[in-house]
Amino acid sequence: MKIPETDEKYQGKINETDLGRGYVAGGADGMPFLSSENTGKRRVMIAGEVVDDLSDYPELAAAMFDGRQRDPVEWARMWMSLGMDMICLRLKGTDPDKGKRTPKEAADLVKNVIDAVPLPVIVFGCGTPDTDREVMREISAAVKDTRLILAKADEDDYKTISSAAIAGGHNVIAFSNLDVNLAKQMNIILTDFGVDRNNVLMDPLMAPLGMGLDYSYSVNERIRLAALSGDKMLQIPMICDATGAWDVGDAVSDDDGLGSAVSRVTWWETITAMAAMTSGADIIIMRGPAAADMVLGYAEELRCG
Repeated sequence: MKIPETDEKYQGKINETDLGRGYVAGGADGMPFLSSENTGKRRVMIAGEVVDDLSDYPELAAAMFDGRQRDPVEWARMWMSLGMDMICLRLKGTDPDKGKRTPKEAADLVKNVIDAVPLPVIVFGCGTPDTDREVMREISAAVKDTRLILAKADEDDYKTISSAAIAGGHNVIAFSNLDVNLAKQMNIILTDFGVDRNNVLMDPLMAPLGMGLDYSYSVNERIRLAALSGDKMLQIPMICDATGAWDVGDAVSDDDGLGSAVSRVTWWETITAMAAMTSGADIIIMRGPAAADMVLGYAEELRCG
């Protein structure tokens, strides 16, 4: 008996976004890890997290970097030595309540990281909108010869970071909160504002294991299926942040009855990242080096072809 064909034949394809430095995200024409459907076979990219201020950073995570967490440049170099594809730099030190780093100093740090590692760099601000606007303008003006990924634009505040991205020739991350329609709307808003669709990445918010992972998985999968079915405004590479696993109490608790916290949070972050990967993520941001190494290995092993 002839076995019938069961492969899905999709009419859509995910855009390819130039991340700079010879790296490209996207290009899938099928769901992840299905060799007969997805002919793109591009591996999921892993970005290692670096922060410029450790005051609110988990000590458990900081201890995993052998002292190099005190210098963002050396931290970035360590991620490169571990085989990661990208650096995710969070400029927490620009928070006005900390008062440790000016926008000019933040731009200088970004340039130092760029000079130290030949990888694409994602840049987040401190999370204070007024400060982040100024910081992103300064960075865009200072970095003209290297493409960055600026984060993040949301429905309430997208014009300044979009303008900075356009002016500097950078990419921008469109953030939406677990909502397929909002994810599409953000892409429309940015392109209507003047951002090239090929310069957009979308972050639909990756909830970690124990805090809504199943819902995030469903949203990511629906976004990817809609894109492959022909919705052009969702044919945008997806970036997922797995570091939310470190916010789960059970993952980091020092309760002896739960076993090693290091082992537990490593697997917690790994499982969160694997869910992101299998639901359609093109880029995953990681915090723990052991978790990042496992996810990188799984991504390579599961890649089709």
